[in-house]
Formats: sequence, structure tokens, C-alpha cells
Amino acid sequence: MGVLLIILIYIKINSGSAQSNSNAASSASQADNASRSSQVVKQRQKIKSQLQTYLNKVTKDGTTSVSFYNLGASKKATKKIKNAAVYEKGSLTTESSNAHTPEVAASTFKLFISAFLMNQKQKGQFSWTATNTNGFYQMIVNSDNTYADNELQSYGMATVNSFVKKQGWYNPVFQETKVATTTSHSLMLLLEKLSQAKGPFKNSSDQKKILALMRKQIYRTGIPAGAKAAESGTKVADKVGFLNDTNNDAGIVTLPNGERYILVVMTHGHGQSGFSGFPKIAKITKKVQTIVYGSDTK
Repeated sequence: MGVLLIILIYIKINSGSAQSNSNAASSASQADNASRSSQVVKQRQKIKSQLQTYLNKVTKDGTTSVSFYNLGASKKATKKIKNAAVYEKGSLTTESSNAHTPEVAASTFKLFISAFLMNQKQKGQFSWTATNTNGFYQMIVNSDNTYADNELQSYGMATVNSFVKKQGWYNPVFQETKVATTTSHSLMLLLEKLSQAKGPFKNSSDQKKILALMRKQIYRTGIPAGAKAAESGTKVADKVGFLNDTNNDAGIVTLPNGERYILVVMTHGHGQSGFSGFPKIAKITKKVQTIVYGSDTK
């Protein structure tokens, strides 16, 4: 009986010791996770603060509006990125104060036409005929107006605007006797759906087709030039717009390490004409990318 009692006491002591060790290990793990979480939050706050300060400065005179949205990286790429937690999708979204102010859309309005037509395709009312395939190519790659204008006339402004409104984007984009208008925020929201194959772009085949055309578009002195200047090997799928003194660019950017982000820059004024505003867009892009993804953030 005495021996049995001693054995039971020994087992209880060792069991308690094991439980204590387990609790200590759990507490240490929780503390470590809390520390990492705190570091991630601080890093995000630092990046967003620096980015907001820059956007406030560069858009202060009201002739430029900017919207930034980080998309994060693919699961495969995330495993190889040391500080991937900092760049969790949407965690660094930052916009200028006038991101919701309507501006001349110029040819960025063709993104809304693209979204509308993809929605029509989901309803069985659009298909990739030779005419539509060529029309899309000319509309996106060369920014030709013919196909977009014909589709807009065919369906009617009211119908397209109704679709845009249902998506939660700025409305109306299209009005009789007026140039198309939108906001950098709305273009950002559209590109977020395109990048994620959601909403009107949920057909992955159609999504890939449109992104491929945007990567081929021939006006590369705005976001593509700035992103490449920030880091060689960066790829951009974008749609530009230029009309009178308006120069706009809206793109989805993929860094060499797999991180992705959306950037929309809309500019006007300052005697711009033709493509003279695109170097400014490139400069803004380079600075934004450097602030968010540059070596100082590592």
C-alpha cells in the first residue's frame, strides 16, 4: 500500500511538471505570436503613414488623384516572402483626399465597357466572335475609340450606367454631350474585381484574356515605366486615358517576388497635352512602390 501511494504521488508530481512545461511553452508561443503581430501592425502603420504623407503632398493642388490597393501575393509566392504578413490583401490601402472626386475618365472608361460586356457574356448576350475579339484588342491595346463607342451606342448609356451603379462604382460615367467621368476610387474597385476574377470578371478565361491585352497595351510611359524604374522585372497590366490636358493610368502591378498591387493615377492641368503628363504618373508610381515595397520596408 505504501509503495502504491509513493508511485501515485510520483506520477502526480511528474504530470503536474509536464503540464507546467506545456503551459509555459504555450505562453511563450502566444507571446511570440503577439510580438510578431505587433511588429506587423507597426510596420503597416509606418508604411501607410509615409504613403499618406506623400499622396497628400503630390495631390495637394487638386489636379491629381491617387488610389493604392495592395493585393498581397499568391499562396505559393507568400511562402517565399519573409515579411508577407505585412502585405496581407487590402491592409495597406491608401488614397488621396480627392479619390472620390469625379474626373475626366478619358480612355479609362473602356474598363467599364469591358466589365459591362463581360457581364453580358455571363447572361449569354455576348460572345468572343472575330469582330468582338478584334474590337477588344483595338480598344485595350491601341486605345481605339471605335469599338467602345459602338458598344456604348448599341446598349445605350442608361443601360451601361445602370450596370455601373449596381457594381457600387461612381455613377453616371456616361452622359449625353459630356465626356465620361469617374473617380480613381472607382477604377481601383473595378481593378480589384478584375485582379481577383470576381463580379463581371469571374470567368477566369475572360479575366486572363483582358489582363493579357492590358499587358500588351502600347502606352507604357506611365505606371509601367515607374514600376520598372522602382524595380526591374516588375510587370504591369494597365489601361491609360488621355484627352486634352488629362492623362490617366490605372494598373495592376506584379513585382518579381510575386507581390501585387493596384494603382490608379488621374491627372489634369499644368498645361498637359498629348502624353506630357505620363512622366509625372511614372514618378508617382516609382515613389509609391518604393515607399510600400522598397528596401526600407524590409
